[in-house]
Amino acid sequence: MKALLIDSSSKTPKMIPGEHPKPEPAPHELLVKIEATALNRADLLQKAGKYPVPEGASPILGLEMAGIVEAAGEGVERYEPGDAVFGLLSGGGYAEYCTIHEQMAMPVPESLSFEEAAAIPEVFLTAWQALLWEGEIFEGETVLIHAGASGVGTAAIQLAKEFGARVITTSSKKKTELCRELGADVAIDYKNRNFADVIETETGKNAVNLVIDFIGAPYWEDNIRILAMDGRVVYLSMLGGASVEKMSLVPVLRKRLTFRGSTLRNRSDDYKTELTEEFSDAAYELIESGKIVPVIDSVYDWQDVEKAHERMKTNQNAGKIVLTGM
Repeated sequence: MKALLIDSSSKTPKMIPGEHPKPEPAPHELLVKIEATALNRADLLQKAGKYPVPEGASPILGLEMAGIVEAAGEGVERYEPGDAVFGLLSGGGYAEYCTIHEQMAMPVPESLSFEEAAAIPEVFLTAWQALLWEGEIFEGETVLIHAGASGVGTAAIQLAKEFGARVITTSSKKKTELCRELGADVAIDYKNRNFADVIETETGKNAVNLVIDFIGAPYWEDNIRILAMDGRVVYLSMLGGASVEKMSLVPVLRKRLTFRGSTLRNRSDDYKTELTEEFSDAAYELIESGKIVPVIDSVYDWQDVEKAHERMKTNQNAGKIVLTGM
C-alpha cells in the first residue's frame, strides 16, 4: 500500500511517499481504507526520532483517521464493508490502509465529511480524558485552558462548556476570537498580557479550579497563583520547558493542590477502548447535532505533508490540520 515514510538520511528528517505492507485485520479488527487523517504534535516528535513507537504499534505516523471499512476480521459484529468509520490509532494514519479494533471505531455521522471526522478522535478523546478522568471537573467550576486554539484546546473549550464550566483560555491575539466563538468566557492574549493578572482582575484571586496545561515550566508559578483551594493541574505537554529552577511547595500544601501528567498513545488498548466508548455514548449526539464541532485549520493533500508539518511546527494553525488523498 501507499504510505508516508520517514526519510532520516539527512540531518533534517522528512516525509516521503513510499510503499509499506498492507495490514491484515486480526479477529475483531477492521481493515479501513483511509480517506483522511489529521496531524498531531506527536507526529513531529516521532519524525525527529524523539518519540519511540509503543510496542506493537505501527511505525507509520498518524494517530487518527476516517475512512471506509474494506474488510472485517473474524468475529466482527459492529461493522461491515462499506461502513464509514473514524477513530483513534496507535499509529498508521499516514497510509492508504490501517486496522482498528471494532470497539475503537465510531460511525461517521452523516453530517460530517471524512476530513471533519478525522479531526475528532485524538483531540476530543484527549480533552475528555484531561477534563473528566484526570481533571475531575464539576459543573460550575472554572477551568483555564492554555493553548486554547490548539486542536486539543478547541475540543476542551467546547466540552468544558457542555460540562457547565466557566472557561478561560490563553492564546496569541489572532486566535483569541476563535476561543470566544467556541465558548471561552475570557480569552487572554498571553503574548501581551500576564494571564494571572487578567484572571485575578476578571474573577478574583484563587479562582481557577482546573488548569489544562501544554506549556509547562514557564507557567508553573502563575498556575499556582491563580488556583483555588483543591485546585488541579493536568499536564498534556511541556512545550515551553520541563525544568522549574526555583519552586516552593508551600502553596501546594496550603491550597491542597494536585498535579497530574497524562498521555494517550501509550495507554493500553482496554483503556483507550473504554475512553472511546464513554466519549461516544456521551458526546456522539452532540457531534451529530453540531453542538460540538471539529475545528479544522487547513486541509492538505498527503503529498504536501511537509508543508502541513511546517505549519504545525511554527504554530500557525488554529485547530486541526488534516491530510487527504491517501
